[in-house]
Amino acid sequence: MIIGILSDTHGSLPADWWRYFDEVDEIWHAGDVGDMHVVNELQSRKPLRAVYGNADGHDIRSLFSESLLFTCCDLTIWMIHIGSYPPRYTPEIRALLDVYHPDIFICGHSHILKIIPDPTRKLLHINPGAAGMQGWHHVRTAVKLYLQPGKIERAEVIEWPRTVLKK
Repeated sequence: MIIGILSDTHGSLPADWWRYFDEVDEIWHAGDVGDMHVVNELQSRKPLRAVYGNADGHDIRSLFSESLLFTCCDLTIWMIHIGSYPPRYTPEIRALLDVYHPDIFICGHSHILKIIPDPTRKLLHINPGAAGMQGWHHVRTAVKLYLQPGKIERAEVIEWPRTVLKK
């Protein structure tokens, strides 16, 4: 199974995003979607799993929850917008990681791309960075995650210049 992971689109997708996500089975969005046209465009192409972020309005919050715990390919995934990273999790996130025991922990918010193994909790932490235009980042990023039953096969980073904009 191939998963496309985005975060922090803040209402815009790279113009050629679909070219990189044409082979994915699902799209996971880790919050700060921005507005409904992003949701509609993503859902028109592939099944979408998403959480809302701190900058999302009522329309996005009425569709998605703050946190999402689910299973995919016999792996447990937990996604939330604000989650920090190993080993600097907040006490609240650390406590929930200890309850949920995910194999993959996905968050956004920082606009900083990070894919970090956490050997203490035996999970892979993924922050896909920011695919949108809003923020201080210079490169727009996303992640393609390749999964086999019970196994993370590999992750690929996708980058776009910040100047490319689709509304």
